[in-house]
Amino acid sequence: MARYTSAVCKLCRREQTKLFIKGDRCYSNKCSLDRGSSLPGKNAKSVRVKKLTTYGIRLREKQKLRRFYGLLERQFQNYFERAERKKGISGDNLLELLERRLDNIIYRLGLAKSRIQARQLVLHGHILVNGKKVNIPSYEVKIDDIIEVKEKSKVIMDFKDIQEGKVEINIPSWLEFDPEKLKGKILRFPTKEELNLPVDEKLVVEYYSR
Repeated sequence: MARYTSAVCKLCRREQTKLFIKGDRCYSNKCSLDRGSSLPGKNAKSVRVKKLTTYGIRLREKQKLRRFYGLLERQFQNYFERAERKKGISGDNLLELLERRLDNIIYRLGLAKSRIQARQLVLHGHILVNGKKVNIPSYEVKIDDIIEVKEKSKVIMDFKDIQEGKVEINIPSWLEFDPEKLKGKILRFPTKEELNLPVDEKLVVEYYSR
């Protein structure tokens, strides 16, 4: 499976937005953005920042959203094409499809500190959906689906910390989670306002519709 393997902090620096790719580091004083880092590249400081064109603005919003969920370009474009075919507003449909990914749900439930870690948990077979092991990060959950940690995997230290209440977890209102059982449920899908993403999805739609 193709995946991004280069340094991830430079993605946040390129977009000048926290994408929360590295979990706890993004909330600490080690975050490169909080330390005032410039755009990536050894000559970035000496390069005059140019005013973005209309195309450039839309491109940056698309890149920002794609990197926020950790997807490659072809994967992201496939999601947009599906969003366009669905009834309703394409931008809202796109956000819903992205949020329905299993790796994203694991992250939203607090079982992982980042979507990258969540993807690893799914790939390594630690997660059950409705009692069955699912090792596909892009698996799309449905309303009323039950997501839980496999019994044998509950010995992992990060999971034990959650069970013992050592980790503070903020569960979105559209999800339900039992930290002692390490089990969550999809109550409904989130609205755009509830996600509060640092992205204007309308510009992403305009990018692909050009």
